[in-house]
Amino acid sequence: MSKTTIDVDNLPYADGDFYAFEELLSDKERARLEEIRAWLAREVRPHAVDWWNQGVFPQELIPKIAELDPMSPVHRQGYSNLFAGICHAEFTRADASIATFLGVHDGLFTGSIEALASKEQQEEWLPDIYAMKKIGAFGLTEPLGGSDVAGGTRTTARRDGDSWILNGAKRWIGNATFSDWVVIYARDVEDNQVKGFMVDTSTPGFTSTKIENKIALRTVENADIVLEDVVISDDFHLKGANSFRDTNKVLKVTRLAVAWQAVGQQLAAFDVARKYAVEREQFGRPIASFQLVQQQLVQILGNTMSSMGMMVRLSQLEDAGKAKDEQSALAKAFTTARMRESVAAGRNVLGGNGIVADYGMAKIFSDAEAIYSYEGTQEINTLVAGRSITGIAAFV
Repeated sequence: MSKTTIDVDNLPYADGDFYAFEELLSDKERARLEEIRAWLAREVRPHAVDWWNQGVFPQELIPKIAELDPMSPVHRQGYSNLFAGICHAEFTRADASIATFLGVHDGLFTGSIEALASKEQQEEWLPDIYAMKKIGAFGLTEPLGGSDVAGGTRTTARRDGDSWILNGAKRWIGNATFSDWVVIYARDVEDNQVKGFMVDTSTPGFTSTKIENKIALRTVENADIVLEDVVISDDFHLKGANSFRDTNKVLKVTRLAVAWQAVGQQLAAFDVARKYAVEREQFGRPIASFQLVQQQLVQILGNTMSSMGMMVRLSQLEDAGKAKDEQSALAKAFTTARMRESVAAGRNVLGGNGIVADYGMAKIFSDAEAIYSYEGTQEINTLVAGRSITGIAAFV
């Protein structure tokens, strides 16, 4: 009997879009999505595991990303939030680290400028930011403060005439080892409100040190930042960033983006597990022929599609200007929990090969842990959603 060869890349639903969510995009958006996918297949996928193993960000990729021009698809380019979300999922599907780099520079950093800077500041800074001639980072999390940073920011800002003096420390700041600018959020000692400041990383008193020995997002260069009497002009105080409520305008949108990352990470797990199951043989036949393997593949697909369905609707609400903080919180909590299940099932499908980075799944499995934790932990986002449906806060 001749052996049947299965073309795994041309099977029905090979793209993972089981419910054809991408048909909700416009023709222009679908064409742009395919352009981005082709770029990722050429410039990112073949190198992602090597970058991850080396634990160094490929700065030579930045001019290529700039040429692709993915910056600010909604605010600047006029695309829908649904398109922006699906694109962010595709970047994550190719490599969660490159997606996180872009999420920091384009989402958190650029989003802070777009949402909180004055018109004059935007006109001065955004052209170089959009062109990626200046790379940015976002300094909010601190060594002793994570979920409580809203009321417990320890980094201080003191007004001194036409200048501000910043002192404190930040931790887990992506891109900060090589960025040109960092938006630093600090507590004004005069009114106790959290304010935002654009800081040039070459300013005296500013230092950043790479965090080593991570098990997730190894390609991303997270840093510890120390600010010792860093003096900046009042011209670099973001004029619309004068309380943590202002900061939350940025976080609501980026939390949505991280939930899309959870979708992308599940699609990545589906890609690797499905291909492996069809091609890997045990007992003389593909392991995809075994019921328990098919069950795990369908579990990954079901988790992914339920997550994607939630994100499609939330993106539509964002496009309509109706999305709420608690809806982003629930989405982040739900999709990252499903992601954890999906990447674990994917690792199971690969057996022992699932713990070897060369096969891709070990990297996907590990990177999921960072996505699960940042932009608000699963627990805090759950409690934000819980507060909205009970009227009772279960945290301070």
